[in-house]
Amino acid sequence: MKFGMSQAVTRKEDDAFLRGAGRYVADLVPADALRAVVLRSPHAHARFRIADLAVARAKPGVKLVLTADDIASLGPLPCRGIPRGVRLDVPDYPVLARDVVRHVGDAVAFVVADTVDQARDAAEAIVIDWQPRPHVVDAVAALGDEAPVVWDGRAGNLVYTQTLGGQAATEAAFATAARTVALKLVNQRLVANYMDTRAVTAAFDAADGRITLTLGSQGSHAVRDVLARKVLRIPPERLRVVTPDVGGGFGTKLFPYREYALAAVAAERLGRTVSWVADRSDHFVGDSHGRDNVTTARLALDDNNRFLALSVDMVCDMGAYLSCYAPYIPFAGAGMLPGVYAIPTCHVRIRGAFTNTVPVDAYRGAGRPEAAYVIERLVDTAARELDVAPDALRRQNFIKPPAMPYTTATGKTYDSGAFAVHMARAQEIADWSGFPHRAATAHRHGRLRGIGLATYVEACGGNGPETATLRLDRDGTVTVLIGSQSTGQGHHTAYAQIVAEHLGLPPERVHIVQGDTDRIATGAGTGGSSSIPCGGVAVDGASKKLAEVVKELAADLLETATADIEIADGMVRITGTDRAATFAALAAASGVDPARLTVAETFSPQVATYPNGTHLAEVEIDPDTGRVAIVQYVIVDDVGMTLNPLLLEGQIHGGAAQGIGQALLERTVYDAESGQLLTASLQDYALPRAGDMPDFVFETCNVPCVTNPLGVKGAGEAGTIGAAPAVINAVVDALWRSHRISDIDMPATPERVWAVLRENERMHTM
Repeated sequence: MKFGMSQAVTRKEDDAFLRGAGRYVADLVPADALRAVVLRSPHAHARFRIADLAVARAKPGVKLVLTADDIASLGPLPCRGIPRGVRLDVPDYPVLARDVVRHVGDAVAFVVADTVDQARDAAEAIVIDWQPRPHVVDAVAALGDEAPVVWDGRAGNLVYTQTLGGQAATEAAFATAARTVALKLVNQRLVANYMDTRAVTAAFDAADGRITLTLGSQGSHAVRDVLARKVLRIPPERLRVVTPDVGGGFGTKLFPYREYALAAVAAERLGRTVSWVADRSDHFVGDSHGRDNVTTARLALDDNNRFLALSVDMVCDMGAYLSCYAPYIPFAGAGMLPGVYAIPTCHVRIRGAFTNTVPVDAYRGAGRPEAAYVIERLVDTAARELDVAPDALRRQNFIKPPAMPYTTATGKTYDSGAFAVHMARAQEIADWSGFPHRAATAHRHGRLRGIGLATYVEACGGNGPETATLRLDRDGTVTVLIGSQSTGQGHHTAYAQIVAEHLGLPPERVHIVQGDTDRIATGAGTGGSSSIPCGGVAVDGASKKLAEVVKELAADLLETATADIEIADGMVRITGTDRAATFAALAAASGVDPARLTVAETFSPQVATYPNGTHLAEVEIDPDTGRVAIVQYVIVDDVGMTLNPLLLEGQIHGGAAQGIGQALLERTVYDAESGQLLTASLQDYALPRAGDMPDFVFETCNVPCVTNPLGVKGAGEAGTIGAAPAVINAVVDALWRSHRISDIDMPATPERVWAVLRENERMHTM
C-alpha cells in the first residue's frame, strides 16, 4: 500500500509550516480584540497589599483590572495527579494570589486594555505594598528543620512521603550482598521552551451565554472539563475550547493555566474578545517547569555480579503549588526504576517538597527519564567499581525474552522486549570494539574520549479512552474526527496512513479534525506517547468499519455480492473486472442514508506499552576548555511497530536533542539568597542548537507489543529517556579513563567539566 502503514510518507502538514502559513493562537487574534497582561510578583515569598488601583484603571485604553477580590467566585487550579494510597493536603492554587505570593512570577493582577502596551503601562502603575518573607528555593534544604515554611499552618515543607516495593526484602538482600554500590544524582530543573508560547483568546456570546477559548493545548477536552467544572464552575456545555496549530507541548500544555480562566472572566464581563499572549519572560516564570529531583540510589550484587536489590531515595521539588499532575510524576517514574534488569526486590522512598519556585509538572517523559537516568548511571558505576565491562554487566542482568511477560519488583509487567539484541546492534553500528584505538588517537591529540551506553525501558501508551469518528464525504474524501492533539508529531499524516491502509486513499484525500470540543464529542488528548497506541488503534478500527460500509454500498451500486468487492487506489471494483465506482459516487448514490457514511470506534488501553532501546554516545572532551563534543551517537529502538519511519525518526531525533540538552546545557538556576530566577531568559538559559547535535544513526529492532492491537509501543518520549544517561555515562567514561574521576552531575557544561578537571589536578598536587 503506497500510503499505508509502515511507509515513509512525508508530512502533509509541512507545506504550510515551511511557508510560514501555520495557524497558531497568536495568528488568530482578531484585530478588534482587547489585549491583556499579567502582573507578576518580583518576590520569591512576600505578603502584599494592593494599595491603589485607581491610577491603573484610569490609564488610557484600560478596560478592566482584575485582582483576587474580583474573581472570588473562581475555584483554584486543581491537582489531579495524586498517587493512589497517598493522603495529600492540597493547598489552594489560586488563579490570582490574594495576600501572599510564593514564587517569583506568581500572578497578582490581570490587566485588559486596547493594546498590549497600554495594558503593561497600567500594570506598572498598580501600587503594591510588599512585605518580603523568608524563602527557600532548594528541595533538600526545604526539608531541613530550620527551613522557611512555604505554607503557613504546615509543620514544614514536606508535601508527602510515598514508598514502593518491599522494604524488608530489600534490606535483607543488602545485608547479605557480596557488594553494594551507591550514587547520588541531581536531575536538574528544566524549562520546557516550546516554540510558540502559551496564548488564549476568549470570546463571549451573550445570546447563548457561551464562552469560546482558543488556546494551545495537548487536548481541548481535558482543558475544557477541568476549567469549566473546577475553576469557572460552569457546566462544560457553556465552554468551547478550540486548539489550532501547536508548536510543541512536551506535557506542559496538558492542563489549564491561570490566564485561561482570567481571559474567560474578562471576556464575559466586558462583552468583548480578550486575548493574552505570553512573552518568553512570562513563559519562564509562569509555566510549569520539569524534573528537579535529588536521588540517592544503591545497588546490591552477589559474588557473581548478579543484581540482588535496588534501594532508591528521592527528594522531588514540587515548587510553590501543586500543579495538575505534579505529585504523580515521581510515582510514575519510580515504577520504572528497575529498568531492563532482573532485580528481585526493590524499595523506593519518594518525598515531595514545597519550595518558593515555579510549580513543577509533566515534562517530556514525566518521570521515566529520571528513572532511566538513575538506573543507567548506577549500573555504569557498578561496572566501574567491579572492574567489569558495562555492556557485559548489563547483558548478564537483562531480563531475558523467555521470561516475558515479566513483572518487575515495582509491579510493572513488560509484555515483550529483546534488550540484549538492540544493545548488540548499537555496539555493532558504533564499532564498540574499535573504541580503544579511537581513544588512543584522541589522547595523542590532547583530547579525552569516552563511550557510554543507556539501555532503557519506559511505560507509555496507556492514556484513553479515545474515539475516532470517520465520515465518507460527498466528494469522496474521508474526514477523521479525533480528540488527540498534534503538537508537532504529524498526526495528520500518521492517521491518514492508517486510513489508507484500509481505504487506499492518498493523504490529501483524508482530512483530520482535532482540537474543537464542539465538533468532537470526547477526547483523551495527547500525552504519554498515546496518540498512536490509543488514538491510532481507534482510527484503525473505524477505518475497518468504514471499509466494510464502502464495500456494502459498492455491492448495492454495482449489483454484486460484498465478497466480490475490493478496495484499491481509492476506488471500489468488482474483483477481476473493470466495473468500478468512486467513493464520491457511493456517497452521492440515491437512497443512501447519510448516517450510514459515518462510523466510530473507541479504544481504551487496559495496560501500558513498554518501548525500550539502546542509546550509545561517544564523546571527546577538550581538557583545556571543558567542552564536550559528541562525535558519535547511535540509537536502536524497539517501538513495537513502525507506522511511518520518517515520523518516527523525527520524533526520536527531537527527543534525543532534548535529552542531550539536559545532559550538556540546560539548567534552571534560582539564587538562594534572593529567590530570583537567574536563568529567566534565553540569554541565560542554554538551549541546544543544531551545532550541538551529532549526526544521529537510528535503527529499529522491533518486537511487537502483544497488549496493543497494532503492536505499537509509542515513541514520542523515547528519545528523551535514553539520551541523558548515555551522554553522561560517556562523559564520565572519558573522565575516568584519563583522571579517575567517577562522577559529574548534569549539565556537563564546559565550565563544570573544566572545574572538575582543575579540582582533580589540585587534589593530586597537594
